[in-house]
Amino acid sequence: MATIQNKGPFRSLVAQLDKLARHNRQESYKTRQRYYEAMQRFCRYLAEEYRLQKLANISGKHLVAYVRHLQENGKAASTIKTELAAIRFWHDQISNTKHKLPSNADLADQAPLERRKLQGTDRHWTPEQFTAFVAVCREAGRTDYADIATLTFYVGLRIHEVCRLDTAAVEAWERTGLLKEIPGPKLLHVLTVKGKGGRVRSVPVEAGAAKQALRDRRAAVQRGHKLFVPDDTATDAYIYAFQSFLREHRPDQGTNPRPLTHHGLRHSYAI
Repeated sequence: MATIQNKGPFRSLVAQLDKLARHNRQESYKTRQRYYEAMQRFCRYLAEEYRLQKLANISGKHLVAYVRHLQENGKAASTIKTELAAIRFWHDQISNTKHKLPSNADLADQAPLERRKLQGTDRHWTPEQFTAFVAVCREAGRTDYADIATLTFYVGLRIHEVCRLDTAAVEAWERTGLLKEIPGPKLLHVLTVKGKGGRVRSVPVEAGAAKQALRDRRAAVQRGHKLFVPDDTATDAYIYAFQSFLREHRPDQGTNPRPLTHHGLRHSYAI
C-alpha cells in the first residue's frame, strides 16, 4: 500500500468510518467488510486529493472525481459500481450530511459507466421499452404486472423480492416517511425486502413512480396480505405467469441481441 501523505485527514475520516461501523448491523458480515474496505479506499483518496476531514462534507464532485480516478487506473465498471454502492451505504448512515450524492444515472454525463451485462450481453431496458411494457400491462388490466416492472426498473428489486412484499412492509415504509430505525445515528428512507437466499436488505425508494406503485398495491389488497401474490396462488406459479406475460408482450428489443427479460430491468436500474 502506497504511503499516505496527508495522514491527519485520513485518520480523521477513518475514525468517523469506524464509529459508523461499530453501530452498523445491516447487510451480511462479508458485505459489511467489503463495503468498509471500499470506503477506506475512498477516504484515502479524499485525504490525498482534497484534504477532506469530515465524511458529512462528501459531495457529488468528490464522487465524480473518484470515478474518473478509478477509470484512469483501469478499474472495471462492475468494480466501480461496487465502490459507489459502498460509499452510498456509509453516506446514508451519516446523520448530518450536507449533500445528496448523485446516482449512477446522474453521473453519466460527467463520468459514464458501462452498462451491466449478463455473460457479456447487454440486456438493459431503455426507458422507452419500459414505458411501452407498462402501457401494455395496464391495457391488459394487469396493473400488478405494471407495478412489478416499475419497482424493478426504479428500485432494482428481484422478482422474488417483489413477490414477498406485504402490506406491513409498505406501512413501515410510510410511517413518518421512513421505513425503520437502524443501529446508529440516522434513519434511512428505505424499503426492507427479503431476497436471494432469504437475505434481508434495505433499498432506497426515491422515484415517484415507485412510491406510487407501492401505495397503489397497498390500497389494492387487504391488510396483512402480500402486495402481489394472492393467498390461493403459489409464488412460483405467479412468477411463471408474469414471465409468460412478459414473453408474450415484449417491447421491441431494439439493438439488444437477445430478448428482454425481467432481470434486464434490474440492469437498467444499475446503469
